[in-house]
Amino acid sequence: MSAEQKPLQVTVIVPAFNSADTLPACLNSLQRQTRVPDEIIVVDDDSLDQTAQVAERLGVRVLRQSHAGPAAARNLGARVARGDIVMFTDSDCEPRADWVEQMLKPFADPRVMGAKGTYITRQSELLARLVQVEFEDKYARMRRQGTIDFVDTYAAAYRRDIFVRLEGFNEIFPTASVEDIELSFRLSERKARLVFAPQAQVLHTHPVSLKRYLARKARYGYWRALVYLWHPRKISGDSHTDPMLKTQFVLVGLVGVSTLAGLLNPYWLGLTLLVMGLLVATTLPFAIRANRRDSEVAWIVPPVHTIRAIVQAGALGVGLLVHGFLRRNHKLRIEDDGQ
Repeated sequence: MSAEQKPLQVTVIVPAFNSADTLPACLNSLQRQTRVPDEIIVVDDDSLDQTAQVAERLGVRVLRQSHAGPAAARNLGARVARGDIVMFTDSDCEPRADWVEQMLKPFADPRVMGAKGTYITRQSELLARLVQVEFEDKYARMRRQGTIDFVDTYAAAYRRDIFVRLEGFNEIFPTASVEDIELSFRLSERKARLVFAPQAQVLHTHPVSLKRYLARKARYGYWRALVYLWHPRKISGDSHTDPMLKTQFVLVGLVGVSTLAGLLNPYWLGLTLLVMGLLVATTLPFAIRANRRDSEVAWIVPPVHTIRAIVQAGALGVGLLVHGFLRRNHKLRIEDDGQ
């Protein structure tokens, strides 16, 4: 049998920090796959609980690192992985029984360099259902695309050789944020083919409080600013992000400008109200789409997405200022090939 005909070997890597409570469900599901991984690696990011001991009791390979974040943890796992394909999921995810099998299918095509799976949830809380509908809306858009440029690490797979050659995720990101987006953009700029694998599902628990939901959006907005400075061509859009978000950011900026102007001349406050009305109106197309999936969720879309747009736009603006000023100190792993 030639090397090209040998079955692809699979390593699944799970970064973990203080994950003793959720890790057993994740690892048990990985060990009961229809296509069992050839190797499972848990990278303990200097946890304060029994994360490493839990993983060891479940019989998987455990690596330890000083606390450096999930990007560094995933990179450490990939460097020592024996598999041809490295797959990633999170310690609070529970992959469905055929997840590895479904993630592996796209790699039958030698042109495919990476693949992205999907979230599902059993939650009944209203905000968690909104989050799931948001993901489902993105998935519907991605299903129409033969090639994507956005792979999330909760359900991700890459050919190990290209992952290692590009040095994996940029470790400048200290916490889970947009390190996976940045790698996706780097790969797509090199014409690497990334594909959507919608049947590769992982069970997840989404935020149920507005505070946690908005904090997550703010963190992503802040760090995405750095990604846009590195990959300005992606400002026009990507295969995952709702195109309406750009319009909302512009309107948030106009609200801010007209509000400041209104402090000098009350005339401008009328413009503020008009632009706020337009901002709310931009949430209605998604609310209509959400109504087809969950009518109760549709009712909370306008207020939640209006607040979300304000929070994300503000975080993005702060990020552009901070990262733009510090840009020379930020290392971008785009070298050698003229990009």
